[in-house]
Amino acid sequence: MDAEFQGAIGVVVNAPTPNEVIEKLKSNIDIPVCVTIVSTRTDVESRIKAGVDIINVSGAQDTPEIVRAIRKKHPELPIIATGGPTNETILKTIEAGANAITFTPQTPAYLFKEIMERYR
Repeated sequence: MDAEFQGAIGVVVNAPTPNEVIEKLKSNIDIPVCVTIVSTRTDVESRIKAGVDIINVSGAQDTPEIVRAIRKKHPELPIIATGGPTNETILKTIEAGANAITFTPQTPAYLFKEIMERYR
């Protein structure tokens, strides 16, 4: 596959990606495949059976619950998860069992807004 030739060290597929596509990816590439899980109703077992190496949880306010459910059944499975908008939501996600957190930081304009308001 082109992903490896382009220097990719992993492939991330979206939640709707069929397991058959994951199986084909795994049979053609030698790098980790990560799938996004967005609900506790997702059949994580079939994703793992298809060859997924890493789970990426993106379930908005339900992210900690989803992470906790996956971690309970799969204590060694690598889990990346969205942390949410606050330090508290990030902490809840880590406590639920996420190995790594992804987040979108505030824009520089937002960060400097309070400083500039005090300055003025």
